[in-house]
Amino acid sequence: MIEIDIEQENKAIAKEYKELLRISYQTLSEDDKKLIRKAFDVAVDAHKDQRRKSGEAYIFHPIAVAKIVASEIGLGATSIASALLHDVVEDTDVTVEDIEKMFNPKVAQIVEGLTKIAQVKTDQEISMQAENFRKMLLTLNDDVRVILIKIADRLHNMQTMESMADYKQAKIASETLYIYAPLAHRLGLYNIKTELEDLGLKYTEPIVYNDIVSKMKESKEEQDAYIKSISDVLKDSLDAEGIEYTIKGRPKSIYSIRRKMLAQGVTFDEVYDKFALRIIYKAQPQEEKFLAWKIYSIVTDHYRPSPSRLRDWISSPKSTGYEALHITVMGPKGRWVEVQVRSERMDEIAEKGYAAHYKYKGNGGEEHGLETWLNLLKEALENTSGNAVDFVEDFKLNLYSKEIYVFTPKGEIKSLPKGATSLDFAFSIHSEIGVRTRGTRVNGKLVPLNHVLNSGDQVEVITSQNQKPNPHWLDYVTTSRAKNKIKNVLNESTKKIAEEGKELLTRKLRHLKVTLNESVVNELVNYFKLKTSLDLFYRVGVGTIDNQQLKDYAAQKSNTFMNFFKGKIKRSPSAVPQEQLQKEEISRNYDLLVFGKEEEKLDYKLANCCNPIPGDDVFGFITINEGIKVHKKDCPNAIRLQSNYAYRIIQAKWIDSSQEEFKATLKITGMDTLGLANELTKVISNNMHVNIQSISLSGNAGIFNGQVTVVVQNNTILKKMIDNIKKIDGIDKVVRIPNN
Repeated sequence: MIEIDIEQENKAIAKEYKELLRISYQTLSEDDKKLIRKAFDVAVDAHKDQRRKSGEAYIFHPIAVAKIVASEIGLGATSIASALLHDVVEDTDVTVEDIEKMFNPKVAQIVEGLTKIAQVKTDQEISMQAENFRKMLLTLNDDVRVILIKIADRLHNMQTMESMADYKQAKIASETLYIYAPLAHRLGLYNIKTELEDLGLKYTEPIVYNDIVSKMKESKEEQDAYIKSISDVLKDSLDAEGIEYTIKGRPKSIYSIRRKMLAQGVTFDEVYDKFALRIIYKAQPQEEKFLAWKIYSIVTDHYRPSPSRLRDWISSPKSTGYEALHITVMGPKGRWVEVQVRSERMDEIAEKGYAAHYKYKGNGGEEHGLETWLNLLKEALENTSGNAVDFVEDFKLNLYSKEIYVFTPKGEIKSLPKGATSLDFAFSIHSEIGVRTRGTRVNGKLVPLNHVLNSGDQVEVITSQNQKPNPHWLDYVTTSRAKNKIKNVLNESTKKIAEEGKELLTRKLRHLKVTLNESVVNELVNYFKLKTSLDLFYRVGVGTIDNQQLKDYAAQKSNTFMNFFKGKIKRSPSAVPQEQLQKEEISRNYDLLVFGKEEEKLDYKLANCCNPIPGDDVFGFITINEGIKVHKKDCPNAIRLQSNYAYRIIQAKWIDSSQEEFKATLKITGMDTLGLANELTKVISNNMHVNIQSISLSGNAGIFNGQVTVVVQNNTILKKMIDNIKKIDGIDKVVRIPNN
């Protein structure tokens, strides 16, 4: 009986292999077929003793992945062979070196990339999924096909998850919704993205999924009749114009219906646009655009369009390569219907994405790198330090966001993610322009740096050599390119302040008869309860450590009683080791938790699952009954919460209340002498780490009145500035008044 089963199984394997060759999108040469056959034989032999959880032979999985790679993603022989071999190194005794000997370096490189992803070690300090994703993206530097095969692998795993435990299903599905679906979307793989989303919903919210599926089945007959009634009307007019076309009705994905129900707070029956009509026409390249607008004209002759919902992706294709004309029209029975108009070429690019894009560029059978997209990805990978979940969050923004199109003053078009600001635009032109941005004009009007752009805006950037970013800029931008550059500049600025602080400290200590050397630095770091020498120098530079505190230190240093214990203090286990002193770190006394971009102080509870402490990277989660719960970003539940309940996540961070920037308003009175206003603004501007927010000056019958609002880091800096203002000739009083 077993023998018969195995015979049947072998027949099924052979059948699957033939199917793989038959459905390949690329035209396979004889050499290609030999390469695939060899990969197939090696995979069959390597996996011969392995079974999947369902009980079927393991080899069915690599064949299924190769079929997705061959037909749905549309890659060539190298990728198909690599897909067949993708689990061989991970699960069997075969090595990467063996693969290289048997095949070629390219196949070995791709298989090695796929193995690296699979072998990421679990680290308690970071989210496994996020780190896994980061490692996967880093393989881009080797070959983008690694990621394409990984997406195919994930799709087949999602299709065959029934035999897994519930908790594993939910975990894999959340990870899919969080990472792989956005990635497929960004690569232009619309069908795969849709299937990943639907399957993700099936396992994360099975009741909701099954409910929508059953309701769609119930209404299918009615929908088919509705689509037919519109199609019949359009067919006559299209035929009369001699256009070659096909009309398809496409139901909306289950996931997008669910998303719409949540976003609009409506039931299934209240979601009207549950399907779209697609008109795919034949056209020569030179007449594609003309015919698309001709079809638009025919559609709108019969049905009234919604002007606000016209999307012209033909004149301005999406960065994924997607081209189409989307029209939303009022159909029979007062229902809105989306009509998508695209040529056969556009349709193929929409379905296959990556591979079709290059087929039409005339690069032939084997796939090539999608250059623009890869460059964007690699740019996002430049700064891969820091928290893995943060990295993925930033990256997802760039992957999944809708696009807007804005113009430079010269009329060049720029594509940005929806929600991008005028400062994002400045960084998209060039990093150095971004850093020097003093202001921006949108449609000729001066706007703040955090002004959110809309499609069609014309943006002009005003730069200044003296301009430099401040920490608030991080709240003004959404793109990872801008964020990374701002962070780098701010770090450099911190080091510069620390250098100035070191020089200042040397001078101040010399006055106090203390020479700055290694042991004194060590003592000072201990005395002020800091962690590193950089912390010390930075605080002197910004004025947090003032003259009086240094005098107190010098006094205790010269105290004979303290000298007696000096040796013991040095040997104390609490003394800071030398290697720690050299670490680049600005430590803070974190004692305050703030939420959102406005950094509001709200009521919260700390989550028991990860027990965050002051200084941890955290986020807030709005619960139904218990208000805001604060979780660590590397909490075991972080990915699940961010995948399934993104709309309930709120930004949160610990800050040092003593280091928090604050506003101060000064009322200044005196005698109105020549050049007083100029002198006043000069004194304020020359004060380090002071930003003027508003200033109003007036003179009346020899009396001078002024009101200045400044943003400062601490009280020490403010007092120093007030003292300097008082020294100006003619100034009588400087009084701080309470802010509203």
